[in-house]
Amino acid sequence: MYNDLFSMRIDFLRQLLRADIGYGDITSSLLPDRVVKGEILAKEDLVLSGTAQITPLLSEYGVECNAYFNDGDHVSSGLVIMALKGNVKTLLTLERTVLNILQRMSGIATVTAECVKAVGPSVRVAATRKTLLPYFDKMAVIDGGGDPHRWRLDDMFLIKDNHIELLGIRAAVDKARKMSFSKKIEVEVASMEQALEAAEAGADIIMLDNMRPSDIKATIKALKRAGHDKIMFEASGNITPLNLKEYASSGVNIVSMGWLTHSVRSVDISLEVHGD
Repeated sequence: MYNDLFSMRIDFLRQLLRADIGYGDITSSLLPDRVVKGEILAKEDLVLSGTAQITPLLSEYGVECNAYFNDGDHVSSGLVIMALKGNVKTLLTLERTVLNILQRMSGIATVTAECVKAVGPSVRVAATRKTLLPYFDKMAVIDGGGDPHRWRLDDMFLIKDNHIELLGIRAAVDKARKMSFSKKIEVEVASMEQALEAAEAGADIIMLDNMRPSDIKATIKALKRAGHDKIMFEASGNITPLNLKEYASSGVNIVSMGWLTHSVRSVDISLEVHGD
């Protein structure tokens, strides 16, 4: 399993690199063949993510790597993240692909860490499947201290509005339970009435989607009064760092944020090559 995952990850990075290179880096071909040293630098404060992903690619192309920080570490602006040594043509050919991965992943990890700190230990900050690079984006969320939520569609049942429209909540939960005893069942709801129906049907997790924090709080209180105190509650829908605390204080166990991966900005990281 782990070998397959590693191969998929490296294959994807190779594809990104090939797409960037085209028929060759004609600018770097102007340079003489020589071994040089390089440094990957943090140009702003950040939470690092992506070194475990780029190191195998660099090594595959004969570049020696010496990382000074681990993924998940806080790195201050101006510090060297990683020292490199290799053929100058190779280093400059790899530069943009390597930095794109580091910048995006570190951007996601940095914002995730800020959100995790804002809500405290009692509420989990989770990603969604609204991702550009699913594996890399979710690994970045983990490096930032968040939860990846579903990696793939086969991880758990997530019964959403379209499933409910076609099957109904109770029928969907019943069919899911018959299909698998080991997979958790989550139901997305938009009202207190739907939440109660999902709880009575036996859902493990109830996602309170696009509901106001005050309505979420009232819904959770009502369900707990009705004896549904073992269910996990998740808030989702248009949650950003600006309103995160309000949702986190509504009584939920989880706050899921598509914002972490679809709206976050990349941080500033650069590669500097030394000719001496």
